[in-house]
Amino acid sequence: MTEELTPTEKSSIPKKPKKRMFSFFSKEKISEKRFLLLNDIEWKRFKRNPLSVIGLAIIFLATIISILGYTITPDSTPYANDQKPELHTKPPGFTIRMLKVKKNDYIPHTNFIEKMLFGEPLDHTTYPIYYYFFHDQYVTIEGYTGSVPNNGVKVSFNIADVLYSLDTKMPVKFDKENGLLTFYTIDGIKVQESILSLRKKVQQEAIIKRTYWLGTDVAGRDMLSRLMIGTRISLSVGFVSVIISVLIGILLGSVAGYFRGRTDDIIMWIINVVWSIPTLLLVIAITLVLGKGIVQVFIAVGLTMWVDVARVVRGQVLSLREKDFIEASRALGFTNYRIISRHILPNIIGPVIVIAASNFATAILTEAGLSFLGIGAQPPTPSWGEMINTHRGYILVDKAYLAFIPGIAIMILVFAFMLVGNGLRDALDARLGDEAPPIMQ
Repeated sequence: MTEELTPTEKSSIPKKPKKRMFSFFSKEKISEKRFLLLNDIEWKRFKRNPLSVIGLAIIFLATIISILGYTITPDSTPYANDQKPELHTKPPGFTIRMLKVKKNDYIPHTNFIEKMLFGEPLDHTTYPIYYYFFHDQYVTIEGYTGSVPNNGVKVSFNIADVLYSLDTKMPVKFDKENGLLTFYTIDGIKVQESILSLRKKVQQEAIIKRTYWLGTDVAGRDMLSRLMIGTRISLSVGFVSVIISVLIGILLGSVAGYFRGRTDDIIMWIINVVWSIPTLLLVIAITLVLGKGIVQVFIAVGLTMWVDVARVVRGQVLSLREKDFIEASRALGFTNYRIISRHILPNIIGPVIVIAASNFATAILTEAGLSFLGIGAQPPTPSWGEMINTHRGYILVDKAYLAFIPGIAIMILVFAFMLVGNGLRDALDARLGDEAPPIMQ
């Protein structure tokens, strides 16, 4: 007689694994930690390249600046377009005193998201001043001119008008004996306050010091603010253009490589025709057809960069379509769409990521070139290429930094993407690492 095993003894017996005819069709997914579409092994390879890590840090910093936008710029007005002609082409680190005078208009409230995306209109007007003094109910300033001697125009403002948005239909009454000023705000509120108190508020709240850390441009606008908002333009063009080019390139390249035959011949003919046209010339032609503007640049640049992606994808698909696991997929009756989307494209994502990083850098350079030529982002939109074009005449004089600063910004950001592209290429190449990543099937 055979003795029955106790539950404890049964649980200790190892279970035989279930056999699967085609294990790569299993719906069970191996859990992998991924960062930037890299698994752990590939990410370790990427971090071995310090230059690639530095490039990624630069891109991350530029992305944070682009997202926060006007909330961190010294000039938070739309397009960073607060012009002060009297402060044109001032050197980096220039500091000036200004008088803030309230506008007698209703300024709509701007929430955080609106300010971050579009900027915030000012509720006051600022006047650069050389000096100021009080007399009775007025504060008089001499406007800054930058010349020696200054010889600026003297302008007087009512103290109440400096600190409050006034109802211009109601008079401002000054009681000289008691030193009181009576006026009505734009909301219809009657205010009565002493002259001494108002003067103290003017000195504390309305007289400010402003520092232009990168100087001012030819229109007296803050260079640092326009440079930071220009980061958003460059990254936006690169991101949208790469998305367009990757989608078109993957679609045409996978169809050409998988179906081959006449379909491949037609698509390759289109690729060769587009490839033969100079990129900048093609972008200019598309931009002239669609019109000037930043949205047109998105489309034009994206429609000219898909050729590289399509050629790479086609070559990868041609090498994978004859593999055993693809033949097994056909034998099981899977549709062409499922074979391409679930078994081919995941295995060629590495080269696509590398070429996308390269195309990102190309898109930034192309957008800067179009803006320099005047057919890209239109003023007052702060584009790095447009900033170089505006100040190109200063290159031969003592203020060449006005054109060099945005040029250096372009160079750094493009170089960062090239470094990241090289790092991704090395990380995704199993031959360069000690341990190869598993093949996705």
